[in-house]
Parts: sequence; structure tokens; C-alpha cells
Amino acid sequence: MDGKVFGVLLCCGALSPVAAQEAPLGLSWGPVTEVPKPSMVDREANVTALIYLHDRPLAAGADTDRIILEVCKDEGLQQVIWLSRPLSEAETPSRYEAIYREGVRRYGQPLSQAQTETVAWPGGRALLAVRRTLPGERRLLMVSRGSRYAACSDTHRAATGHPASLHASTLLTGGADEP
Repeated sequence: MDGKVFGVLLCCGALSPVAAQEAPLGLSWGPVTEVPKPSMVDREANVTALIYLHDRPLAAGADTDRIILEVCKDEGLQQVIWLSRPLSEAETPSRYEAIYREGVRRYGQPLSQAQTETVAWPGGRALLAVRRTLPGERRLLMVSRGSRYAACSDTHRAATGHPASLHASTLLTGGADEP
């Protein structure tokens, strides 16, 4: 990730300590009173997803394609998703490694999911993954969750029959990957 975008994400809390109650991008977990105008809004049951494409505040930066803020009706902001622009096979390792090293510095060694190119820091409620897109391209995906995400997801499941994470996944894969 270019230095400016990486620095902004980390300085604003993309991998912030849990005790700080600070969410990525200078936001706070919980009630949301003010956010920049999103590019799109998607609502399903108790979750409102605010989607910021690369040309909007919050998602500005050379390596950022989009940012999704998931705001739950009762719990407020509970999930922030960052998706990189398509990266070549050659540029992916250095961008991944920079984010990975910062996660290790803040949280210690992550849990790895074999053969999925995904690592998670449960104590920090953060995840880093590599997603394959077109041949020769990859995207980095960072997910950070608030402490009340499980309660939000339970309410979402009761209303829709699926967890809130499926809603987020659909936003990323259901035609949302291509602007």
C-alpha cells in the first residue's frame, strides 16, 4: 500500500488496540452521528452499509478501491472493511507485508487459515486477506470489527436467516468488486 494510505489507515486506528475503542479512519465504535457522504448506501434488516468508492473521503488513496462502514441499528458502527485496488502479482507481497508487520507489532502473531491467504488477530478483532480477482491480479482486504459485532450479527440472522458477515461478503462479491 502506498506509504500515505498505509500511514493514514494505521494512524487512524485500522489496527488500533482494543482498549482504545477507536475504529479505523478516526471513527469510534458505536453510535454514529456524522460521517462523510457515501458513494452508495445498502440496507438490510438492522445493518446499513455506507460504501465509499476510491474518489470519496475515507476511501481516498492510491491503493484504496473502497471502504465499507457497517452501521448496526442498535450497536452503531461495528465493522469497517477496506478493499485495495487490483494489485499485480508483483506489487501484492510488499503491500501485504507492510500491513502484516504492523499487525504483528500491535497484536503479536496472528492465526492463519491454511490455503486461504488470510490471517486474523482475534484480540484486535482484525483480519487481513488476499483475494484473487482477474488472472494476475489480487486485492487486499482488511476487516476490523467493534466489540458488539456479534450481537449485531445475531439480530441480523434473526431477521434475515444469515449472519451480518454474509451481507458484507455479498457487497464485496455480488457485483460490487467492479466499479
